[in-house]
Amino acid sequence: MDMEKALQVLDTMRLPNGAYTASRSNDYNYVWIRDVCYTVLPFLYTPSERYEKAYHALFDLFKKYEWKIDIHRKKRPVYLFEYIHSRYSTDLTELEQEWGHAQNDAIGAFLWGVGEGFKYGQKVIRDEGDLIILQKLVDYLECVRYWEAEDNGMWEENMEVHASSVGACVAGLKAVKLLVNVKKEMILKGEETLRNLLPRESATKETDLALLSLIFPYRVVDRNTALQILKNVTGTLEREFGCIRYVNDYYYNEGSEAEWCFGFPWLGLCYLELGMEEKALEYVGKTKRVIPDNWEVPELYVGGTDKPNGNTPLAWAVAMAMLFLERVGVSESNLVTLNE
Repeated sequence: MDMEKALQVLDTMRLPNGAYTASRSNDYNYVWIRDVCYTVLPFLYTPSERYEKAYHALFDLFKKYEWKIDIHRKKRPVYLFEYIHSRYSTDLTELEQEWGHAQNDAIGAFLWGVGEGFKYGQKVIRDEGDLIILQKLVDYLECVRYWEAEDNGMWEENMEVHASSVGACVAGLKAVKLLVNVKKEMILKGEETLRNLLPRESATKETDLALLSLIFPYRVVDRNTALQILKNVTGTLEREFGCIRYVNDYYYNEGSEAEWCFGFPWLGLCYLELGMEEKALEYVGKTKRVIPDNWEVPELYVGGTDKPNGNTPLAWAVAMAMLFLERVGVSESNLVTLNE
Protein backbone atom coordinates (compact mmCIF):
# COMPACT_ATOMS: atom_id res chain seq x y z
CA MET A 1 0.00 0.00 0.00
CA ASP A 2 1.04 3.61 -0.54
CA MET A 3 2.72 4.51 2.76
CA GLU A 4 3.66 7.91 1.37
CA LYS A 5 -0.04 8.70 1.20
CA ALA A 6 -0.42 7.67 4.84
CA LEU A 7 2.40 10.03 5.77
CA GLN A 8 0.75 12.86 3.84
CA VAL A 9 -2.49 12.31 5.74
CA LEU A 10 -0.67 12.39 9.08
CA ASP A 11 1.09 15.58 8.05
CA THR A 12 -2.28 17.29 7.48
CA MET A 13 -2.83 16.92 11.23
CA ARG A 14 0.68 17.98 12.23
CA LEU A 15 0.80 21.43 13.80
CA PRO A 16 3.55 24.04 13.38
CA ASN A 17 4.58 23.39 17.01
CA GLY A 18 5.23 19.71 16.20
CA ALA A 19 2.22 18.22 17.99
CA TYR A 20 -0.73 16.60 16.20
CA THR A 21 -4.45 17.18 16.35
CA ALA A 22 -6.41 14.00 17.02
CA SER A 23 -8.42 14.55 13.83
CA ARG A 24 -9.36 17.31 11.41
CA SER A 25 -12.99 17.22 12.52
CA ASN A 26 -14.45 20.05 14.60
CA ASP A 27 -15.11 17.64 17.47
CA TYR A 28 -11.54 16.36 17.57
CA ASN A 29 -9.48 19.34 16.45
CA TYR A 30 -7.60 19.25 19.74
CA VAL A 31 -4.31 17.94 21.04
CA TRP A 32 -4.48 14.95 23.37
CA ILE A 33 -1.23 13.90 25.06
CA ARG A 34 -1.97 10.22 24.49
CA ASP A 35 -2.98 10.64 20.85
CA VAL A 36 0.26 12.46 20.06
CA CYS A 37 2.31 9.67 21.68
CA TYR A 38 0.53 6.99 19.64
CA THR A 39 0.52 9.02 16.42
CA VAL A 40 4.33 9.22 16.31
CA LEU A 41 4.93 5.52 17.03
CA PRO A 42 5.75 4.83 13.34
CA PHE A 43 8.71 7.22 13.68
CA LEU A 44 10.14 5.78 16.91
CA TYR A 45 12.69 3.30 15.65
CA THR A 46 14.94 5.58 13.58
CA PRO A 47 15.79 9.19 14.48
CA SER A 48 13.00 11.35 13.14
CA GLU A 49 12.21 15.04 13.32
CA ARG A 50 8.52 14.16 13.47
CA TYR A 51 9.07 12.12 16.65
CA GLU A 52 11.45 14.58 18.27
CA LYS A 53 9.39 17.71 17.56
CA ALA A 54 6.23 16.05 18.88
CA TYR A 55 7.90 15.33 22.21
CA HIS A 56 9.49 18.78 22.32
CA ALA A 57 5.98 20.23 21.95
CA LEU A 58 4.71 18.07 24.81
CA PHE A 59 7.67 19.07 26.99
CA ASP A 60 6.83 22.72 26.25
CA LEU A 61 3.21 22.05 27.19
CA PHE A 62 4.27 20.62 30.55
CA LYS A 63 6.60 23.58 31.12
CA LYS A 64 3.70 25.96 30.52
CA TYR A 65 1.81 24.25 33.35
CA GLU A 66 4.81 23.42 35.51
CA TRP A 67 3.27 25.44 38.35
CA LYS A 68 0.34 23.00 38.43
CA ILE A 69 2.61 19.95 38.36
CA ASP A 70 4.56 21.49 41.26
CA ILE A 71 1.39 21.76 43.34
CA HIS A 72 0.34 18.19 42.66
CA ARG A 73 3.74 16.68 43.32
CA LYS A 74 2.85 17.32 46.95
CA LYS A 75 -0.94 17.64 47.10
CA ARG A 76 -3.03 14.93 45.54
CA PRO A 77 -5.63 16.35 43.08
CA VAL A 78 -9.24 16.28 44.26
CA TYR A 79 -11.14 17.89 41.39
CA LEU A 80 -10.74 16.81 37.76
CA PHE A 81 -9.44 20.22 36.64
CA GLU A 82 -6.56 19.87 39.12
CA TYR A 83 -5.11 16.87 37.26
CA ILE A 84 -2.65 17.43 34.45
CA HIS A 85 -5.06 18.06 31.60
CA SER A 86 -5.36 15.42 28.91
CA ARG A 87 -6.68 17.67 26.11
CA TYR A 88 -5.50 21.07 24.81
CA SER A 89 -6.16 23.60 22.08
CA THR A 90 -3.86 23.57 19.06
CA ASP A 91 -1.67 26.22 20.71
CA LEU A 92 -1.24 23.80 23.64
CA THR A 93 -3.41 25.76 26.08
CA GLU A 94 -5.75 24.14 28.61
CA LEU A 95 -9.45 24.17 27.71
CA GLU A 96 -11.98 25.30 30.30
CA GLN A 97 -14.60 22.74 29.33
CA GLU A 98 -15.11 20.12 32.04
CA TRP A 99 -13.42 16.90 31.02
CA GLY A 100 -12.26 13.55 32.40
CA HIS A 101 -8.72 14.77 32.92
CA ALA A 102 -7.65 12.10 35.40
CA GLN A 103 -5.76 10.05 32.82
CA ASN A 104 -2.64 8.59 34.37
CA ASP A 105 -2.05 6.48 31.27
CA ALA A 106 -1.37 9.65 29.25
CA ILE A 107 1.48 10.58 31.61
CA GLY A 108 2.77 7.00 31.44
CA ALA A 109 2.61 7.13 27.62
CA PHE A 110 4.65 10.33 27.57
CA LEU A 111 7.32 8.96 29.93
CA TRP A 112 7.53 5.75 27.92
CA GLY A 113 7.82 7.65 24.65
CA VAL A 114 10.64 9.81 26.00
CA GLY A 115 12.56 6.84 27.43
CA GLU A 116 12.12 4.65 24.35
CA GLY A 117 12.86 7.54 22.02
CA PHE A 118 16.08 8.27 23.88
CA LYS A 119 17.03 4.59 23.62
CA TYR A 120 16.56 4.65 19.84
CA GLY A 121 18.68 7.76 19.39
CA GLN A 122 15.91 10.35 19.20
CA LYS A 123 16.95 13.80 20.42
CA VAL A 124 13.86 14.07 22.63
CA ILE A 125 15.67 15.64 25.59
CA ARG A 126 17.04 19.08 24.76
CA ASP A 127 18.37 20.33 28.09
CA GLU A 128 18.31 20.08 31.87
CA GLY A 129 14.87 21.71 31.88
CA ASP A 130 13.40 18.70 30.08
CA LEU A 131 14.95 16.33 32.65
CA ILE A 132 13.46 18.44 35.45
CA ILE A 133 10.01 18.04 33.86
CA LEU A 134 10.52 14.28 33.62
CA GLN A 135 11.37 14.12 37.32
CA LYS A 136 8.36 16.21 38.25
CA LEU A 137 6.04 13.94 36.25
CA VAL A 138 7.45 10.93 38.11
CA ASP A 139 6.82 12.76 41.38
CA TYR A 140 3.27 13.56 40.21
CA LEU A 141 2.53 9.86 39.60
CA GLU A 142 3.83 9.10 43.09
CA CYS A 143 1.65 11.81 44.60
CA VAL A 144 -1.53 10.57 42.87
CA ARG A 145 -0.56 7.01 43.93
CA TYR A 146 -1.11 5.77 40.38
CA TRP A 147 -0.91 2.10 41.45
CA GLU A 148 -4.19 2.37 43.37
CA ALA A 149 -5.71 5.51 41.86
CA GLU A 150 -9.10 5.63 40.21
CA ASP A 151 -8.80 7.54 36.96
CA ASN A 152 -10.81 8.18 33.78
CA GLY A 153 -8.66 5.77 31.79
CA MET A 154 -7.81 5.68 28.10
CA TRP A 155 -11.44 6.27 27.07
CA GLU A 156 -11.94 9.23 29.43
CA GLU A 157 -14.94 7.77 31.19
CA ASN A 158 -15.89 6.54 34.66
CA MET A 159 -13.41 6.74 37.52
CA GLU A 160 -12.04 3.36 38.56
CA VAL A 161 -8.69 1.61 38.77
CA HIS A 162 -7.77 0.69 35.17
CA ALA A 163 -5.14 -1.96 34.44
CA SER A 164 -4.27 -0.12 31.21
CA SER A 165 -3.52 3.08 33.13
CA VAL A 166 -1.44 1.32 35.78
CA GLY A 167 0.44 -0.61 33.09
CA ALA A 168 1.22 2.54 31.10
CA CYS A 169 2.69 4.12 34.23
CA VAL A 170 4.76 1.02 35.02
CA ALA A 171 6.13 1.05 31.46
CA GLY A 172 6.81 4.78 31.58
CA LEU A 173 8.60 4.64 34.92
CA LYS A 174 10.78 1.74 33.75
CA ALA A 175 11.64 3.63 30.55
CA VAL A 176 12.94 6.73 32.35
CA LYS A 177 14.54 5.19 35.45
CA LEU A 178 18.06 5.81 34.09
CA LEU A 179 17.24 9.38 33.10
CA VAL A 180 15.68 10.50 36.39
CA ASN A 181 15.18 9.14 39.89
CA VAL A 182 12.41 6.53 40.07
CA LYS A 183 11.88 4.77 43.40
CA LYS A 184 11.93 1.02 42.96
CA GLU A 185 8.80 0.58 45.07
CA MET A 186 6.82 2.79 42.70
CA ILE A 187 7.28 0.21 39.95
CA LEU A 188 6.79 -2.77 42.28
CA LYS A 189 3.46 -1.40 43.56
CA GLY A 190 2.19 -0.97 40.00
CA GLU A 191 3.26 -4.49 39.08
CA GLU A 192 1.44 -5.85 42.13
CA THR A 193 -1.77 -4.10 41.07
CA LEU A 194 -1.46 -5.64 37.61
CA ARG A 195 -0.99 -9.12 39.07
CA ASN A 196 -4.15 -8.69 41.12
CA LEU A 197 -6.28 -7.10 38.40
CA LEU A 198 -5.29 -8.74 35.11
CA PRO A 199 -6.57 -10.05 32.79
CA ARG A 200 -9.48 -7.74 33.74
CA GLU A 201 -9.29 -4.06 32.82
CA SER A 202 -11.19 -2.93 35.90
CA ALA A 203 -13.84 -3.93 38.43
CA THR A 204 -16.59 -3.23 35.88
CA LYS A 205 -14.87 -4.41 32.67
CA GLU A 206 -13.77 -7.99 32.16
CA THR A 207 -12.00 -7.05 28.95
CA ASP A 208 -11.26 -3.82 27.11
CA LEU A 209 -9.45 -2.77 23.94
CA ALA A 210 -7.16 -0.58 26.07
CA LEU A 211 -5.55 -3.73 27.50
CA LEU A 212 -3.76 -4.27 24.18
CA SER A 213 -1.45 -1.41 25.18
CA LEU A 214 0.09 -3.65 27.84
CA ILE A 215 1.32 -5.93 25.01
CA PHE A 216 2.05 -3.28 22.39
CA PRO A 217 3.69 -0.91 22.82
CA TYR A 218 4.40 -1.31 26.55
CA ARG A 219 5.37 -5.00 26.92
CA VAL A 220 4.58 -5.12 30.64
CA VAL A 221 2.79 -8.50 30.76
CA ASP A 222 4.10 -12.03 30.54
CA ARG A 223 3.25 -14.27 27.61
CA ASN A 224 0.42 -16.18 29.29
CA THR A 225 -1.31 -12.98 30.36
CA ALA A 226 -0.83 -11.49 26.88
CA LEU A 227 -2.40 -14.55 25.26
CA GLN A 228 -5.35 -14.39 27.67
CA ILE A 229 -5.88 -10.69 26.90
CA LEU A 230 -5.79 -11.43 23.16
CA LYS A 231 -8.21 -14.34 23.55
CA ASN A 232 -10.64 -12.12 25.46
CA VAL A 233 -10.37 -9.19 23.05
CA THR A 234 -10.70 -11.25 19.85
CA GLY A 235 -13.45 -13.43 21.30
CA THR A 236 -15.53 -10.64 22.83
CA LEU A 237 -14.69 -7.35 21.14
CA GLU A 238 -13.73 -8.07 17.51
CA ARG A 239 -16.30 -7.06 14.88
CA GLU A 240 -16.57 -6.42 11.11
CA PHE A 241 -14.96 -2.96 10.94
CA GLY A 242 -12.64 -3.19 13.93
CA CYS A 243 -13.07 -3.78 17.64
CA ILE A 244 -15.55 -2.40 20.12
CA ARG A 245 -13.84 -0.83 23.14
CA TYR A 246 -15.81 -2.84 25.67
CA VAL A 247 -19.22 -4.48 26.04
CA ASN A 248 -22.09 -1.96 26.39
CA ASP A 249 -20.05 1.01 25.18
CA TYR A 250 -22.57 3.80 24.46
CA TYR A 251 -20.25 6.08 22.43
CA TYR A 252 -21.68 6.28 18.87
CA ASN A 253 -23.96 3.38 19.71
CA GLU A 254 -26.98 3.14 17.41
CA GLY A 255 -28.16 -0.32 18.32
CA SER A 256 -24.75 -1.82 19.03
CA GLU A 257 -21.30 -0.70 20.14
CA ALA A 258 -19.14 1.39 17.79
CA GLU A 259 -16.38 -0.51 15.97
CA TRP A 260 -12.95 1.16 16.25
CA CYS A 261 -10.81 0.83 13.14
CA PHE A 262 -7.44 0.82 14.89
CA GLY A 263 -8.45 -2.38 16.67
CA PHE A 264 -7.33 -4.52 13.72
CA PRO A 265 -3.77 -3.17 13.27
CA TRP A 266 -3.37 -3.04 17.04
CA LEU A 267 -4.19 -6.75 17.32
CA GLY A 268 -1.76 -7.44 14.49
CA LEU A 269 0.99 -5.52 16.28
CA CYS A 270 0.32 -7.48 19.48
CA TYR A 271 0.66 -10.81 17.68
CA LEU A 272 3.93 -9.62 16.13
CA GLU A 273 5.20 -8.83 19.66
CA LEU A 274 4.52 -12.45 20.60
CA GLY A 275 6.34 -13.80 17.55
CA MET A 276 3.05 -15.11 16.12
CA GLU A 277 3.57 -13.89 12.56
CA GLU A 278 0.99 -16.17 10.93
CA LYS A 279 -1.64 -14.91 13.34
CA ALA A 280 -0.53 -11.31 12.71
CA LEU A 281 -0.92 -11.81 8.97
CA GLU A 282 -4.61 -12.60 9.49
CA TYR A 283 -5.01 -8.94 10.43
CA VAL A 284 -3.40 -7.59 7.27
CA GLY A 285 -6.51 -8.13 5.19
CA LYS A 286 -8.75 -6.89 7.99
CA THR A 287 -6.65 -3.76 8.35
CA LYS A 288 -6.67 -3.11 4.62
CA ARG A 289 -10.46 -3.34 4.68
CA VAL A 290 -10.73 -0.25 6.91
CA ILE A 291 -8.14 1.80 5.00
CA PRO A 292 -9.79 3.86 2.23
CA ASP A 293 -7.86 4.68 -0.94
CA ASN A 294 -7.05 8.16 0.39
CA TRP A 295 -5.71 6.65 3.66
CA GLU A 296 -8.10 8.75 5.77
CA VAL A 297 -8.78 5.98 8.28
CA PRO A 298 -11.85 6.77 10.44
CA GLU A 299 -11.99 6.68 14.20
CA LEU A 300 -14.82 4.17 14.11
CA TYR A 301 -17.89 2.85 12.36
CA VAL A 302 -21.07 3.90 14.13
CA GLY A 303 -22.49 0.89 15.97
CA GLY A 304 -25.34 -0.76 14.10
CA THR A 305 -24.39 0.88 10.76
CA ASP A 306 -21.81 0.60 8.01
CA LYS A 307 -20.97 4.31 8.24
CA PRO A 308 -17.85 5.92 9.74
CA ASN A 309 -18.29 8.78 12.17
CA GLY A 310 -17.13 12.33 11.51
CA ASN A 311 -13.74 11.98 13.22
CA THR A 312 -12.11 11.04 9.94
CA PRO A 313 -9.20 10.74 9.56
CA LEU A 314 -8.15 9.85 13.10
CA ALA A 315 -4.40 10.42 13.42
CA TRP A 316 -3.94 7.55 15.85
CA ALA A 317 -5.77 5.12 13.52
CA VAL A 318 -3.73 6.16 10.46
CA ALA A 319 -0.50 5.74 12.44
CA MET A 320 -1.37 2.30 13.80
CA ALA A 321 -2.36 0.99 10.36
CA MET A 322 0.78 2.46 8.81
CA LEU A 323 3.04 1.02 11.50
CA PHE A 324 1.48 -2.44 11.37
CA LEU A 325 1.74 -2.75 7.60
CA GLU A 326 5.33 -1.47 7.65
CA ARG A 327 6.30 -3.95 10.35
CA VAL A 328 4.86 -6.96 8.59
CA GLY A 329 6.63 -5.76 5.47
CA VAL A 330 3.64 -6.54 3.32
CA SER A 331 3.75 -5.26 -0.22
CA GLU A 332 0.69 -4.41 -2.30
CA SER A 333 0.96 -7.74 -4.14
CA ASN A 334 1.05 -9.69 -0.87
CA LEU A 335 -1.99 -7.82 0.35
CA VAL A 336 -3.92 -8.76 -2.76
CA THR A 337 -2.93 -12.40 -2.31
CA LEU A 338 -3.91 -12.41 1.36
CA ASN A 339 -7.31 -10.96 0.55
CA GLU A 340 -8.19 -13.49 -2.15
